[in-house]
Amino acid sequence: MIEKFLYYVWQHKKMDSFQLETTQHEPLEILSVGILNLNSGPDFFNGRLRINDQLWAGNIEIHVKSSDWFIHNHEQDPAYDNVILHVVYEHDTEIYRKDNTSIPTLELKTIIDKDLLAKYYSLFTEKNKWIYCENDFATVSNFTLTNWLERLYFERLEQKAKTIELWLQASKNDWEAVLFKLLAKNFGLKVNGEAFLGMAKSIDFSVVRKSQTKLEDLEALFFGQAGLLNEAGNEAYYDQLKRDYQFLKQKFKLQDQTAVQLQFFRLRPPNFPTIRLSQLAHLYHKEQQLFSKVMAIETLNDFYQLFQVPASSFWETHYNFGNASKKSIKKLSKSFIDLLLINTIIPLKFCYAKHNGVDMNEAILEIMSVIPSEKNNIIKGFNRLKPVSKSAMQSQALIQLKAHYCDKHQCLNCAIGNSLLSK
Repeated sequence: MIEKFLYYVWQHKKMDSFQLETTQHEPLEILSVGILNLNSGPDFFNGRLRINDQLWAGNIEIHVKSSDWFIHNHEQDPAYDNVILHVVYEHDTEIYRKDNTSIPTLELKTIIDKDLLAKYYSLFTEKNKWIYCENDFATVSNFTLTNWLERLYFERLEQKAKTIELWLQASKNDWEAVLFKLLAKNFGLKVNGEAFLGMAKSIDFSVVRKSQTKLEDLEALFFGQAGLLNEAGNEAYYDQLKRDYQFLKQKFKLQDQTAVQLQFFRLRPPNFPTIRLSQLAHLYHKEQQLFSKVMAIETLNDFYQLFQVPASSFWETHYNFGNASKKSIKKLSKSFIDLLLINTIIPLKFCYAKHNGVDMNEAILEIMSVIPSEKNNIIKGFNRLKPVSKSAMQSQALIQLKAHYCDKHQCLNCAIGNSLLSK
């Protein structure tokens, strides 16, 4: 038995409410269960009760056992002086206020919904499962899933917006600079994301602006600050990048960045940091006002057109310095652009709209609903239980569900868990 389950029972009155009485055998009527408190202090604020024909207004505290009151040291905390009801699963001791008056207690053990209790133990207490409700996930209605996943997706966007807001404050409201950091991080993917972000943070965006007209300067900046120009070279392209970088480093007084070192191991060659940095340089050389263009675009095809940039000609026959390869044009693929949209562009558009008091949730849903679902172990796990993820909106929502609800055993705060308990 856990307290959070008792919160659920109290909040939704999942008990025999007919002729309730306290452990002191006083008639009890619940007029309002109050408001769940997610911070410190009593569990429910502003409850309203009638006890023995007297009206009470105040806070409600919930425990598995009455004696937990003392285990949690509530008798020493003034925040609990105005508790009007102690709700417990098992009453094992009397609780008194500082003036020695007894706090009324409601024991749930004999009045809790027996079917609900059985479902709780069946669904949420078995260990060694990928998620607690995996045996019942397929029975959840599509209506419940659709609405919950949409809500989870915007919950995820809100979390991403908090990071963007912090970067915006640090850059003195320079949205272009924030976009550059976000794009750099996501061009690096999971393996090199932090290293790419370190590179982006080590260059004031004003330097990028001043270098945009010349592709070679941008490449030299990105490669140099990423630590890829520290060796002796034997290729004209590499030697030129190195010379350009040394000039730019001195001109703009750049400091070496000390972020995570770039990784090539276990990456597919198209994702090598050399290729991605060159493509990022091409993007900023091609688009002088990238943020404004990103904010103006509304269709997926227009985004594909905007981000379909290649690496420079040297990389047509290379994936790394010093090693020639079969010639190929290395443009950003649709699947890679999808990742940029999911992790960078859409969160930024959401944050920008919110910052300006504009509601563009429907437009965001429209784009995210046509971007294909991501493919990872979390999505495979849910689709194994029920084919539920067909779009990027759904896959992002499922990642949120697994990380913030399933893994943290927040089943009672989950619409899926509530649906299964209510059956």
